[in-house]
Amino acid sequence: MKEIKLIALDLDGTLFNKDGIITPMTKAELNRAAAQGVKIVISTGRPFNGLPFDQIKDTAIEYALTTNGASIYRIDGKECLHEDGMDIATVKPIMDWILAREIHIDIYTDGVGFTPIRCRENIGRLDVPESLRNYMIATRTTVEDLMAYVNDCGKKIQKINLNFYPQPDGTFLHRDETLRFLKANSEIEVVCGGFNNFEISKAGVTKREGLAILASYLGTDLEHTMAMGDSENDFSMINAAGVGVAMGNASDDIKAIADYITTSNNEDGVGAAIRNFIPTL
Repeated sequence: MKEIKLIALDLDGTLFNKDGIITPMTKAELNRAAAQGVKIVISTGRPFNGLPFDQIKDTAIEYALTTNGASIYRIDGKECLHEDGMDIATVKPIMDWILAREIHIDIYTDGVGFTPIRCRENIGRLDVPESLRNYMIATRTTVEDLMAYVNDCGKKIQKINLNFYPQPDGTFLHRDETLRFLKANSEIEVVCGGFNNFEISKAGVTKREGLAILASYLGTDLEHTMAMGDSENDFSMINAAGVGVAMGNASDDIKAIADYITTSNNEDGVGAAIRNFIPTL
């Protein structure tokens, strides 16, 4: 069995159960592993201000790989250790195209999520779990003109997040044409993070690259990492980690490349995997 020195955990559908909670059993396993010297890090598509600070305050989680690897933080003090965001020249044509259509858009910059007022007003139309909808409401800053904000803020855009409104026929409004538009752009990465969304970051920015950078910073390498996730934005880190773990609720393509499939996020899947791979000393 490989020696695991770092464990990277996706949040939604992985560390969180369906109610957006880290269960007591999983917390106990996280703290047991940390007490044995294993570094525990969050690896998420969320921005820094979307981290579950209330739930991780009594765990040994010190670092977070956020916005799918575009930004890495030491949680204490919001110390940004690495950032590789998109510049205005990259995001402007994308945002102009998106904002001309009925699509829910959030942009993440400097660890904060921003959304247009019109999207906030229509958030109830999204086909997402209530816990995720509540998270979006609680953590997004609303602005009247999102493009004007991006032009004025002078900061890199860590990620653009798109959600689509469901239609009576089971499709999602503008989703297919949006994917075609985005895939034609070689300057960006496009993945699905769950619930039929699209997550856009700078070309070459993935959870795999972020994990490699953070592992090196912490004095180890990918071979001694374990990564757990459930959806497309977790593919790169699960495929690259020394031990890649798919949740029981993961998509089939994630399960196909994983070294191990644990139980679902509603069955303490993270805690069960840690118990399996990190023996008690």
